[in-house]
Amino acid sequence: MAKVEGKLRWGVLGCAAIAFRAVIPGIKQSELGELAAIASRSLEKAQEAAAREGIPQAYGSYEELLADESIDAVYIPLPNHLHREWTIKAAQAGKHVLCEKPAALTAEETEEMVAACAEAGVVFAEAFMYRHHPRYRMIRDVIASGEIGELRAIRGSFTFNSSANSGNVRFNRDMGGGSLYDVGCYPISAARYVLGQEPEAVTVQAFFSPQHDEVDMMASGLLEFPGSVALTFDCGMWAAGRNTLEILGTDGRIELQSAYVGPTDAGANFFVTAKGERREVEVPVVNHYALQADSFARSVLAGEPVAFDPSDAVLNMKVLDACLESARQRKRVEL
Repeated sequence: MAKVEGKLRWGVLGCAAIAFRAVIPGIKQSELGELAAIASRSLEKAQEAAAREGIPQAYGSYEELLADESIDAVYIPLPNHLHREWTIKAAQAGKHVLCEKPAALTAEETEEMVAACAEAGVVFAEAFMYRHHPRYRMIRDVIASGEIGELRAIRGSFTFNSSANSGNVRFNRDMGGGSLYDVGCYPISAARYVLGQEPEAVTVQAFFSPQHDEVDMMASGLLEFPGSVALTFDCGMWAAGRNTLEILGTDGRIELQSAYVGPTDAGANFFVTAKGERREVEVPVVNHYALQADSFARSVLAGEPVAFDPSDAVLNMKVLDACLESARQRKRVEL
């Protein structure tokens, strides 16, 4: 591991709930990150947030933060339709970019973002924090060991109910709302990560709610991977809460009860059932948001390869594009 000197100075573009609930605490707990500034379109809102979170500098516009030469990197938790614009502007300002998932609204937009960051010579990463938790490497090790046999299927679910929360940007179609963008991206990403492959076709059925600007409030899908392995998944914003992943083999299975947004203190263990016995696998107690921040910082400060190449964000968006096309046109879509 390369030697790291100094700390990465972070700026946060926007005051989204995810920033305060998870990513800002993660940066605070990281070894290599330092929160230096936050921006909002409202200076008062930025100042309130800065005072509450102990962030030294507040700005009343995103442009002002990007003009701050002391900022090394930005975290972008803005609504989905703004990811492309502000990632490109941040790159042009020489800032490294950690962008909230989904990376953009389409694979084409994501390709533009990745290209802009490459041209500017800055690091780009999509904020799928769950992949930085060591338990996913441990799960891949269990699979590689042959303990559960040959993989046959993966099943993932991520649902919650916020349907009564009127005014939520997740319910605005033009802003990139919908359950596939918001939570369906997780089991899709996880299956791609576990299998190390890209799906060949998708079929998705969705409930587009007239009460919520016709965004998909629930979706169920099938992703066909090479080798006749499939992911069956469902995601929703108007359903009882679930956050699970099951990996099924010929001789056993792996189960995660908190698969994506896992606890940052304890309770992230997973279960392996093989040869008629079920065992609990203990995993380290870590904050995967902090691990994500440190991984990103090492890429910037020490030149280490990024944990997940920016092309992964493009590939995940290609699958999401196909899922939305399938759901809207009620057909199987080949990739």
